[in-house]
Amino acid sequence: MQEKNRLTSPEIANLWTHYIRETLSVCVNKYMLHTIQDPEIHSLFQTALQYSLKHIAALKVLFKKEKFPIPKGFTEEDVNLEAPPLFTDVLCLKSLYMMSTHGHNEHSLAFTTSIRQDIVDFYYQCNLDAMDIYKRSKDLLISKQLYQQPPAYITPKKAGMIKQYHYVTDVFGKQRPMNAIESGHTYFNLNKVMISKAMILGFTQVSKNPNVRTLLDKGVQTANKHITTFSSLLAKENIHLPKSVETEVINSTTSPFSDKLMLLQTGFLYGVAVTYFNAALISSMRADIAAHNEKAALASLWIFNRIGKEMIDNQWMEQPPQADDRKRLDY
Repeated sequence: MQEKNRLTSPEIANLWTHYIRETLSVCVNKYMLHTIQDPEIHSLFQTALQYSLKHIAALKVLFKKEKFPIPKGFTEEDVNLEAPPLFTDVLCLKSLYMMSTHGHNEHSLAFTTSIRQDIVDFYYQCNLDAMDIYKRSKDLLISKQLYQQPPAYITPKKAGMIKQYHYVTDVFGKQRPMNAIESGHTYFNLNKVMISKAMILGFTQVSKNPNVRTLLDKGVQTANKHITTFSSLLAKENIHLPKSVETEVINSTTSPFSDKLMLLQTGFLYGVAVTYFNAALISSMRADIAAHNEKAALASLWIFNRIGKEMIDNQWMEQPPQADDRKRLDY
């Protein structure tokens, strides 16, 4: 049977990474459940937590079945449930909305790269769970008038073809307006950066490790540059901007999370930022917009790499499963 086949390298990578990310989510969601006052948001976080615990249980079964060492991930040592609120209910909900989009993307990739039927079935269900949280979080944002609709364009009267090269290459002088693809990516990424910045700002506020705090502050500064760049692009087109959520960070100085957790979460946010900026880069037909996205992707990658170095220096980074080094095998 297919289930008896050995795990492939993509399957191993997906399961291993998923376990670490899911244990981090459990720590974050448990803490937020202790601080959230709004009953509807609290109920949604309870559902999200139950999904994470269900996924972790299934992952452990798979690891044991394959005699695969269970990663350490994150534990109760990485969260302080007695810490006062660091984020308002609004920021908690917006962060869950954002993270559910990332979760769905990761589960979709794991689903499409898996072969074994039990792994395929597992990630099929994970996708359904992520979509459920995404839809419910968005519906809740809309019902509470917290969801900001992306730019709306007038429906074109007919299809058209690009007739001149300057549609793409005209950098200087009067530029054409942004098309729907460019403005959509710009607005989407700007909104994500604003939510991410608020979370990292909170982490910077409570971290007690000087090196970690300095690195997190660099992350905030990088986010500020992204916000300035892409806000300017939208403002020049008279397109409304997403609302900043920095004021949703509460002035607590007691850390609810370990420096290890906050650093990895920040690294994850900048890692996915590289992906989204690159997606915007290849979709942008105006040369200046493509250049801005390339620069943002490289700046995000620099932060991501610096965080990786800091985690290794502190021995906080688990080593991923390795391929067999056949040059060192004894014959």
